Amino acid sequence: MGNSDENGFNSDEAEEAQLKTTKKHKGKHDKPKPWDDDPNIDHWKIDKFDPSWNESGMLEVSSFSTLFPQYREKYLQEAWPIVKSALKEYGISGELNLVEGSMTVSTTRKTRDPYIIVKARDLIKLLSRSVPAPQAIKILNDEMQCDIIKIGNLVRNKERFVKRRQHLVGPNSSTLKALEILTGCYILVQGSTVAAMGSFRGLKQARRIVEDCMLNKMHPVYHIKILMLKKELAKDPALADENWDRFLPKFKKKNVKQKKVKSKEKKPYTPFPPPQQPSKIDVQLESGEYFLSDQKKSAKKWQEKQEKQTEKTAENKRKREAAFVPPKEPIRQDIGTSNAEKNDVAAMAMSLKKKAKEFGKQKSMESIDAEKYIASGDQRSKKKSRHYEK
Repeated sequence: MGNSDENGFNSDEAEEAQLKTTKKHKGKHDKPKPWDDDPNIDHWKIDKFDPSWNESGMLEVSSFSTLFPQYREKYLQEAWPIVKSALKEYGISGELNLVEGSMTVSTTRKTRDPYIIVKARDLIKLLSRSVPAPQAIKILNDEMQCDIIKIGNLVRNKERFVKRRQHLVGPNSSTLKALEILTGCYILVQGSTVAAMGSFRGLKQARRIVEDCMLNKMHPVYHIKILMLKKELAKDPALADENWDRFLPKFKKKNVKQKKVKSKEKKPYTPFPPPQQPSKIDVQLESGEYFLSDQKKSAKKWQEKQEKQTEKTAENKRKREAAFVPPKEPIRQDIGTSNAEKNDVAAMAMSLKKKAKEFGKQKSMESIDAEKYIASGDQRSKKKSRHYEK
């Protein structure tokens, strides 16, 4: 039994040693390359496409088409030659169909870059979303990307949707311009979509800001403050590897109390319709005015007008004279109460006088000096003895 255990233990050790010696790779090409650790090479850089990489061209024709609204028809018709010449440089053909209201882009034999058709698709999408043609053509560059953010389904109430979309734009488009500068993206708010053009990083920030604004999570102004602080912190190399949360402001959402809408009292249901109101002719028939001649009617109208004027003038006169009416004098109190008050005042005065007298006597008693009193007594005794001697 002991020999068998020892043999098993030795076999396990041998397997572990064998595994250590023969390391398994994911693929046969998964080996360290000499350019992996080269500091001069930027691995995130997107190299410009060289036509020599694909000399044979495309094997199949790829095409994309999109519809555009009717109000864009005139502008697209004017700007289409510029778009067509920009697409021709990359070997892409573009077609504008005004009957169907669509734009189509497709590859040709001259197309070399396989990804340029996707860029051309983004171009026609941006043009249909009211982006100006000179700005939309920039999407054909390799560094430029685009994102179309749909905001129509984020808010149900139309009034609330319009209000929040206006927060995104700001007064005189000031908020939108600030976002464009900080994110480095071109942002256009149009209808129920927001079109953004820029780098991947900027597009990610723009999408977050737009969605937070429409879902009422955070106002764009607070996002602008945070982005400005991040921009300043990025300048300091000492804070490159540190967490910036302690520097960034934390905004708490405040619940603003909304006014309660007064619900109208529901009237009891009655199957009968309300009584029909009398027409103008019915009223005239009742009053007998219908049978009067035109001259009498005009005379009656003039008389009513005169009465209204006299009422109005009398009212205006009353308002003017109201400014000259003297204010009411304060009501005098009863005589009995005034006499009682006088008696109270007299009693208070008497008590104060008594207290003053007592206080004066007390002061005079305290101020008597013993030595002076004795001296004055001696002088009196001397005067008396002299008188007796005489």
